[in-house]
Amino acid sequence: MARFFGVDLAWGEGSMQKPANETGLVCLDEQGTVLHAGWARGIDAVAAWLVDRAQPGDVIAIDAPLVVFNESGMRDCEREVGQRYGRWKVAANPSSLRLPWLGGVSLRLALEAVGFGLADPEYPRNETSVHFFECYPYTTLVGAAEFGYSEQRPRYKRHNVALPLSERRLFRARECDELLQRMSRLDTASPPLNLRTHPVTAALLEQPSPLLDRAYKHREDLLDAALAAWTASLWHAHGLDRCQVLGAGATADSEGRRPVIIAAARPEQRRPVNGARSAMPAS
Repeated sequence: MARFFGVDLAWGEGSMQKPANETGLVCLDEQGTVLHAGWARGIDAVAAWLVDRAQPGDVIAIDAPLVVFNESGMRDCEREVGQRYGRWKVAANPSSLRLPWLGGVSLRLALEAVGFGLADPEYPRNETSVHFFECYPYTTLVGAAEFGYSEQRPRYKRHNVALPLSERRLFRARECDELLQRMSRLDTASPPLNLRTHPVTAALLEQPSPLLDRAYKHREDLLDAALAAWTASLWHAHGLDRCQVLGAGATADSEGRRPVIIAAARPEQRRPVNGARSAMPAS
């Protein structure tokens, strides 16, 4: 049986003087049971965590740009996030070689070095190896009807600058707690996610979101990793019936890798892209 890993990657790789920020990590099985959950710092530690646990047939979803070779500007997949999900207040930050942090690229190279494969949605998944792909949790939240965000994304990340300073952290915490309550109801979804099956993720439901930024970010990293793991499970279970490939028509790099994001999608969020290649489900 396949297992599904979610990685909310810290894009910066850190240094001896300044350690990398935390990366959230979650692993699910097909019943939605959380098998592993926690945090790691630095690309080497994240790669080691995945290599120690992943087995052939498993799927990894990583919230970070994995294939970046454009000198400047924005990748096609990022542009399509705004085009298809902008109505739900979702957009993506641009990635290019000008960024001082590209931890996703480094993680991809580390995983490829041990035989893990970057998923190509144009071809069926190979059960004899571990596959990984780029995801974006905001598209999961508004693209999967199970969460109920039919009008716009939850505002659980950045502060709502329309509010007075004294209210911003409390508003963010409430948005996060509401999101977690919605996630708690995925235990009967297809595919399922049961946060209560592991003490680390169960704590997300049992404890209110903290107001202080550092403690809040620690919590948010794990939440996003759980969303990424569920996205990997959704892609495995339903393929293009529930997901779409953003940037499918983009030019590949010199080794055939295409910068794409696999995103949950409602029917109204889908739009054909001129020149896009046909894609097949993941399984």
